[in-house]
Amino acid sequence: MKPLARSSLLLSILLCLAAVAGAIQQAKPLSDQNKTYSPRAQERIVREVRHELLMLPNYGGAFDHIAFQLQGYDVILTGHVVQATLKHDAEHAIKHIEGVESVINHIEILPPSPQDDRLRRAVFHAIYGYGPLQHYGVGSNRAILIIVNRGHVTLEGVVISKEDKNLAGIRANGVRGAFSVTNNLRVERNGHGM
Repeated sequence: MKPLARSSLLLSILLCLAAVAGAIQQAKPLSDQNKTYSPRAQERIVREVRHELLMLPNYGGAFDHIAFQLQGYDVILTGHVVQATLKHDAEHAIKHIEGVESVINHIEILPPSPQDDRLRRAVFHAIYGYGPLQHYGVGSNRAILIIVNRGHVTLEGVVISKEDKNLAGIRANGVRGAFSVTNNLRVERNGHGM
């Protein structure tokens, strides 16, 4: 083989090896692609995330809703908050939990609006001021959450019966000024959930 042909062949081989090495570096090991916790570890992390969120000083009223899910080693935050600082505080509170690699924060900050503030108060009084639903307002964390965004009302949270879910939706629908009401209340017998 001629020296020029040999060096071309050697250069081609080196380029192929470099391309393969680059592909190997970019590909994650199979063990990293589908990382999950044991059920016991998942329960611990869910419990700790829930606790940290409930302990946030500005969270617990009736007008903010923060939800989360565990996906592999990541926590995904969703929901709507009135105060912009609450979005940051929620992320900061849980990113230090042992086993959480990253926090993906999809919490939406609701735009400031005097009309939405009025509507929040009116829906609050329609639901929590109504005898059969008053027990959901006991304690610092409200069971029925009222999210108002540009005149549209969404009910989030947990109630103990389908009748209570329907009653809350009827009460919210009766408030003047609401463009729409979406009832996302979940029915759970023990009345707990996040």
